[in-house]
Amino acid sequence: MTRKITNLILILVLLSASSLFAGFKETDKLLVEAKKEAGEITPQKLKKMIDNEEEVVVLDIREREQRAEGQIYADDTYAITRGNLEFHVMNKIKNKDAVIVTYCRGGSRGALAAQTLRRLGYKNATNLKGGLKGWAKAGYQVETGFGVTRLAKEE
Repeated sequence: MTRKITNLILILVLLSASSLFAGFKETDKLLVEAKKEAGEITPQKLKKMIDNEEEVVVLDIREREQRAEGQIYADDTYAITRGNLEFHVMNKIKNKDAVIVTYCRGGSRGALAAQTLRRLGYKNATNLKGGLKGWAKAGYQVETGFGVTRLAKEE
């Protein structure tokens, strides 16, 4: 019963969240430029990298309260809010050649964060396409305060 409730909460939170930036031409243009500059990685590719124990830094840039939605687990995982990224990342991630995958809830702030990392000299920073929602929709595990969960495929 608890697992069903956890799954239901996760589904509602992830699917009901809409992009904060949608609908403005200027913002849409910034996002297109950020995605072009930093690129995007699919949830499937990131999952394969994690499963193969490749060296990858998974960087959650969501706000603290949003992390209750769950997180993507990898051996090298950090959480730095988008608003503090420029001020803290160089203390946490010293290797500018590291493969870094940023993510947020839906992919927009993650794209801007990956672009910022590139501009700070991190050569291999990219964004997770679709963010945590894309990861969950692909059927991959999300770690929450209630344990590990995943979205169930509808039949």
